Amino acid sequence: MMPWLLSGLGLVILLLAGDALVKGAVNLSLRIGIPALIVSLTIVAFGTSAPELLISVNAVLDDKPGLALGNVIGSNTANILLVLGLPAILSVLHTSDCNTRKTYVFMLVASVLFIGLAFLGTFTLVSGLILLAALSFVLTDAFIEARQHRRATFAIVADDPDESEEVEGADPDMPWWQIVLFLVLGLVGLPLGADLLVDNASIIARQYGISEAVIGLTLVALGTSLPELATTVMAALRKQADVALGNVIGSNMFNLLAIIGIASLIGDLPVDREFLQFDLWVMLAASLLIFPFVFFKVDIGRIWGVALSALYVTYVVVVLA
Repeated sequence: MMPWLLSGLGLVILLLAGDALVKGAVNLSLRIGIPALIVSLTIVAFGTSAPELLISVNAVLDDKPGLALGNVIGSNTANILLVLGLPAILSVLHTSDCNTRKTYVFMLVASVLFIGLAFLGTFTLVSGLILLAALSFVLTDAFIEARQHRRATFAIVADDPDESEEVEGADPDMPWWQIVLFLVLGLVGLPLGADLLVDNASIIARQYGISEAVIGLTLVALGTSLPELATTVMAALRKQADVALGNVIGSNMFNLLAIIGIASLIGDLPVDREFLQFDLWVMLAASLLIFPFVFFKVDIGRIWGVALSALYVTYVVVVLA
């Protein structure tokens, strides 16, 4: 029972520390004059994926590569099937209002690139550099597009400051001591939570005769997808889930390119045969499932929500079996 409790404690610490790091970093950056656009594209994206990143890095350092790869592959599958499925059951996700075609194509290309590198047998330093180069291209494209959008709306924002874009975690009235406190809590809590979760998840795997790869695909992956799930559920309840699809696509791209890219710089990640035979293809199939929502402007209704959620439950049952 103790490993389960410590794994849960590690997960809670990770989620709270990730949120604290985002709040602290965003407000520090805005205070020292970094534009909100740059903050959104970099610090917020990194902070919300910090739990997955720390888990993967710790897993590599602890010689548990199956946990690192399983975490990313499982999180991407959960993001599409569960993070989009459950909120759609509560309220229709109006994805027909989202213009995510280019980002979606980037995500598919990133998925194919990731699978291709996986079939080489091991994610090495070279693999990591390739993934990070692809991430740099995506971020550069997003930055250029965002700048063009900002210029197009500059006149409106100048006339009405209330029309400016808000950044997640930004609070213009936050005092300096609170910013420092958030940063310290985030920087201390993330490695602590990652250590607790990785070590005890491995103990659970040994106790039940389950591979670390399976624990990464299920327990750890589901846990690190909770922030995205909670955010999307709240947006659905508030009838503001139009951008959920774009958020999931962006998160999946960052997981594939940044997290495994950085982890590969620290150490080699041998690819488990089970990933090559089953889990990578499920991840790709889940990505292709949302094709009609992206290209044909179809909303994700309750029937689709039930179907996506049921597919995820089926996947977990198959993996555990």
